This record gives sequence, structure tokens and C-alpha cells, in this order.
Amino acid sequence: MLFRSFCWKADEAGTGIMQGMTQKDEWLKIESLDMEAQGVAHNSEGKVVFVEGALPGEEVQVQVGKRKNQWEQASYVALRHESAQRVRPGCPHFGLHAGACGGCKMQHLEASSQVAIKQRVLEDNLAHLGKVKPERVLRPIEGPTWGYRFRARLSVRYVARKETVLVGFHERKSRYVADMSVCPVLPAHVSAMLVPLRGLIGRMQARDTLPQIELAIGDGVTALVLRHLEPLSEGDQALLRAFAVEHGVQWWLQPKGPNTVHLLDSDGPELGYSLPEFGLRMPFKPTDFTQVNHHINTVLVGRALRLLDARPDERVIDWFCGLGNFTLPIATRARQVLGVEGSEALVQRSRQNAQRNGLTDKTSFEARNLFEITPDDLVAFGPADKWLVDPPREGAFALAKALADLQSAPRPDWTPPRRIVYVSCNPATLARDAGLLVHVAGYRCVAAGAVNMFPHTAHVESMAVFERPAA
Repeated sequence: MLFRSFCWKADEAGTGIMQGMTQKDEWLKIESLDMEAQGVAHNSEGKVVFVEGALPGEEVQVQVGKRKNQWEQASYVALRHESAQRVRPGCPHFGLHAGACGGCKMQHLEASSQVAIKQRVLEDNLAHLGKVKPERVLRPIEGPTWGYRFRARLSVRYVARKETVLVGFHERKSRYVADMSVCPVLPAHVSAMLVPLRGLIGRMQARDTLPQIELAIGDGVTALVLRHLEPLSEGDQALLRAFAVEHGVQWWLQPKGPNTVHLLDSDGPELGYSLPEFGLRMPFKPTDFTQVNHHINTVLVGRALRLLDARPDERVIDWFCGLGNFTLPIATRARQVLGVEGSEALVQRSRQNAQRNGLTDKTSFEARNLFEITPDDLVAFGPADKWLVDPPREGAFALAKALADLQSAPRPDWTPPRRIVYVSCNPATLARDAGLLVHVAGYRCVAAGAVNMFPHTAHVESMAVFERPAA
């Protein structure tokens, strides 16, 4: 059992003392890591203790920060028997110290060990939450561990009492912006821009009303989206233009919601990324959803297409299609592809990208709330030989349930897909949906593997393949 109970006892003064509290001089043996990259230990009373910054095999003394009935959360203050997997963090702003950046959680762990842990998290979630064991474990997809982050949302704060500007991620467990001068997970030219950006914002009249800069990098284009709560003066716009020339960036402005995003100057180069294996170029706006890691996305799409194995005579449905990241590659292989997405704006972008790449005759797109999909909806969309599913963190429960319901109550006008490739950014919701697909909808989980889209973080992306047994 993971958690053990504790009891209260009264001391001589009649105050409540929690039995099982970890003592300051107690050495804890770290047994494993949890999904947040915290070390997991049990104290002398058997109580679970989650220890930030500790690695399996290490022995630590801790400072407890939070106590609950069945667990404690702590940070280590002394270490012995250091793990062979512990490495020197690559960023000076990483750590447990006051003001440390909260963007990364695993820089102290060797990179290949990070991948192994994420693979284990995936397998454990499938086993324990979905009661599913894949027939084959795919080799994890991994790539560069530094300079990989082509998308980021950087917070901006002008600190009047210090007459300084902060630009970066939030501090660990805090809403404050970390005092960052570099960020090695960003491309080198963006990391080198952090201090100049602070200087730029500090010189602007609107410095108090600029809460955020969103980064989006395409092929040869670095776009910065400046969120501004008040109109920008001509002087501030001139400062932005001078910065753009000096640092080779493209400024976009966002006065209100995402639909208000526009170029500061309309003659900038097009923002887009390429999928060379399929001969595709994918234009996008900087606020559109695209994968953070372009290197991994290229490999991810290639593997997904090989696992899907779409044939020239097959119809495929791409659920949660976004701007067509999988839809258009599938269209180069299949007879017909339907892309379904909840955002009408992304559906329009998908249509434009299909036209741009000469694939309008093999693609169609529809906007639909996929969190409310029903068996009737599936029947109306028509049968498809294969599905690709790429949902957000909430997963695709409604879709899996509708498929399971049609298995339980078959219809003569419905044929389920023979194969499903499921790309996930949350192993827990993947495991939940896998349980439905395997135990109710009649599928086998033939393969699954982790995708290290976010090195040095606890974020786990993955891919699983489901097939119906041959009739």
C-alpha cells in the first residue's frame, strides 16, 4: 500500500501531535520518483514523504513544508549516498533556492534517466489506471535536451521599487517572475535576448501595462507577441522596431484576446514550420497551438504515420486535428482524411494549409466540440479505416466512450476503425481512455512509448496504438 494511516495522540499539555511526523535528524531513503519528479520515501513511521530535489537511491535529511494526514512534502537539506544519476544542472536559475525558476524540475537528473523515468510513468499509468499492458514497448522518442523550446510564454513585470524589469518564467511554487538572465532550454539567440528585453521594456512608457511576451519560432523567423493592456505610443513602437532590427525578431501585438493578434508591421516574413519527410510547409500564427519542440515534432509525425500505415484506398479521421499537423501528412498517404477540431479558427487554418500544400481534394475539416461527442455523431461522421487522436491534457474520454457504446450496441450502418494511433500529452488520461478502448470497445493495445517533448520537466508525452482483432 502506497500510503499508511497515522493517528493523533495528545501530549501532557493536551495539544494534538501528529504521529508519524518526519524528524529533522532522520535520514530518508529515496525509493522512486513521482510524476512531479519528487523523490518518494517513507519515514520511520511508514508515512510517505515527497522530497523535492532528491533522486532514487539517495539518503536525505529534509525540511518538511506541508503535512497532510497520509503524506508530507519536503525539500532536502542534507544529502548522503549521492545517486550516480545526479548531474550538475545546466542553468544557474535551477534549484531549490529562493527565487529559483520553476520552469524545469529535472535538470539535476541525467538526461537518459529522465527519459527512462517518463517511460516508466507511462507504463505505470497504463497498468494501474487503465489495467492495460501494451504488447510492445516502443523506443522513446528523444532529441536535443537544450535549446529545444521553440514556444514559450514569458511573464513580464516592472518592479517599481527596484526600478527593474523581470522577463521569464515564474519562480518555483510562486506567482512571482524569476530574476533570469539566461534560459538554456530556449534557443541560444532567444536566451541571449532576455537581458536586452528587460532593458527594452524598462525604456518603454507602457512598462507597467505589459504583462506577457509570447515566443513562437518558425523556420528562420522568431516572433514575439507583446501583450499590452493600453495602446502603445509612437515612441514605444519605435523602440520595438529598433529592437527587431538589432535582434532579428518579428513583433506581433496583442491588445486584447488571441483573435486581436497582429503584426506590428505588415511586411514581415511568413511564420511557419516544415515537415520535410512529407514535403509540407505549415504556416501558423504565433498564438496558434503548435508543438513546443520542432525536432521532436518532426520525428513524432513520422512515427505516427508509420504506425498508422494509411493506405491509398483508406479513409482516415484525425480527431483534435489543430492546424493539420497530422492531417496533411496523412493526406499524402491516404485516399481521404477528415480533420475534426474544436476551434473554428484552427479549422480555418487547416483549410488554408491544405490549400497551400495542394491537398484540398484529399482533405475536409469540421469544427466540433469533441468533449461532447456521441455515438450518433460518430455514425454521422461515417466509417473510417483508421483514426489518429491527438487530444489536449483532458484526453478523449467522450470519443472513447462513444466508441465503446457502439461496441456494446452495434449498428448496421457503423464500422469501427481497425487501428487507432493515440498521441497523448497526459499519461493519466491516456490510461483512462485506453481502459475503455481495451476492456469495452474491443481493442488491443499493441504498442506504446514515451515522447520526451519537454526535457528537464516532468511533462510526459506518449503514443499508443490500438487495433481491433481480425474478424
